[in-house]
Amino acid sequence: MRDAIHALKYQALLPAARPLGRFLAGAITHLAGDLPAGALVIPVPLHRSKFSQRGFNQARLLAGHAVSVLRKTRPAWRLELVAGAVVRLKGTESQAGLTPRQRRQNVRAAFVVPDPQIIAGRNVVVVDDILTTGATVRSVARALLRAGAANVWVATLSRAQLGSDHAGNPAQVNSEKGLVERPRTRGEHSAIGREMEDNQPSF
Repeated sequence: MRDAIHALKYQALLPAARPLGRFLAGAITHLAGDLPAGALVIPVPLHRSKFSQRGFNQARLLAGHAVSVLRKTRPAWRLELVAGAVVRLKGTESQAGLTPRQRRQNVRAAFVVPDPQIIAGRNVVVVDDILTTGATVRSVARALLRAGAANVWVATLSRAQLGSDHAGNPAQVNSEKGLVERPRTRGEHSAIGREMEDNQPSF
């Protein structure tokens, strides 16, 4: 899974996004019974400089394919893909190689919701390719909750398992079933940082 994600992300192997999107759809189906109909699916955005350099947003591609699958397999969910609901304001450095603390500082206040009316009172599934410490998706979730989102789930293809690497680099990737984090409500956003402080998100 790690090799496939890296091929898409760093080698621009765009056809890989389709099968990976199916895996992501499978992860999101774990929300059956919890996800209300009409939820928004929002990929983690890239800063415009990174998008210009890479030419695509891998999270956007994955989300698009996942939503296409789920519209067929879970039509009652009526998922809506909204790629521009969150904007990345800060051109942050790559998270790779940073310690958990550096990752949190790197993405602090990096995201904003330009038009809160789009997500006010809505349930949101945030999509990214891989979760390492949770710093990036936590920052996105905070921005959404502060803008009025009712609940925020996070779905990723895989989660990095941190080993003994003191730099905080992932030692291995566990991607057997994909990952979905339980929803965050507006009243919980202040506790998100504390829960993930020790790299132990609750799934």
